[in-house]
Amino acid sequence: MVKKDNLITGVDIGSHAIKVCQLQKTGTTYKLIAVGSAALPSGAVEDGVLQEPLEVGKALSALLKNLKIKNKKIGISISGYSVIVKKINLEEMEYDALAKYISAEAEQYIPFDLDDVYIDFQKLPTKKEGTDRCDIMLVAAKKEVVNDYLDMLNELKLNTVLVDVDGFALENIWETVSGRTENVALVDIGASKMNINIISEGVSVLARDIVVGSEQLTDQLANALNVDYLQAERIKLGIVPLEEHKKTVENIFNQTCTQWVLEIKKAIDLYLANNPDQPLRSIILSGGGAKVNGLKEYIARETGLDVIAFNPFTTMIIDNKNLDEQYLATIAPEMAIATGLAIRSATF
Repeated sequence: MVKKDNLITGVDIGSHAIKVCQLQKTGTTYKLIAVGSAALPSGAVEDGVLQEPLEVGKALSALLKNLKIKNKKIGISISGYSVIVKKINLEEMEYDALAKYISAEAEQYIPFDLDDVYIDFQKLPTKKEGTDRCDIMLVAAKKEVVNDYLDMLNELKLNTVLVDVDGFALENIWETVSGRTENVALVDIGASKMNINIISEGVSVLARDIVVGSEQLTDQLANALNVDYLQAERIKLGIVPLEEHKKTVENIFNQTCTQWVLEIKKAIDLYLANNPDQPLRSIILSGGGAKVNGLKEYIARETGLDVIAFNPFTTMIIDNKNLDEQYLATIAPEMAIATGLAIRSATF
């Protein structure tokens, strides 16, 4: 009999929706048990900060009930202004000495008061042989922001066993599903933020959040065409063709998406300046924004790189009786972070 490991339930709380994913580890692969999303009221979560915990809690509770998820061990991820991710280079030292050094010296790397943040770090694999230095990925998250999420989840009798960062959850699921180690830029476009994580030789070398997102497009389309939010969403995704307003839609698209592409190019240029002999192979696009009509082709044209729309479920076992393939294909891009959390073990 194939051994089944216990995993956590992945909960991705964005500014527009909550996404939930539950997997089962079966041998060397994963089986998709439950997946779904629920829209949030406007302003319930802003810049990664919980503004209306009661509303968010209600939506999450209803979603878990609807998906029949009984697993109380959950993982969440955070992003936005309240999180700092920084790569630092230090002298090689043992783990205990490293932990002591970081708790004493983190202040010089982080623009927050150390009493106000949770700090974590990870030693990155060394690329150069015989070096006496090492790269460390340092993460600091504001206690107030994290505690608000933990309190809200605690009220729902949920046991939060993991707090991750969006970019790292994305990296985990990409490497798990693709099994590839080539140099890529992971770009997740949500409703109000874009996360860029550049992976070189299997190591995250640049991670950043940018406050732009696909809701910008929806709002601009709604205002310019005098339609409601839902109709503007359908236009954005190419579900509703609008021949008579084609020029207006194209202008809005070009203006907003040019800004997104500039941010992606900026990150890639910075990476290439530091790693000129490690070119990127492709851009892996995820998030709800990845579904914007024509965006994948536009980014490919502007960057000259192959752009792949990421489906985290491609190598997983799917029960077609319980899960509709068409539904999965539709929601796949925006489920990447929740799925990246759901592959984590619950044995802690």
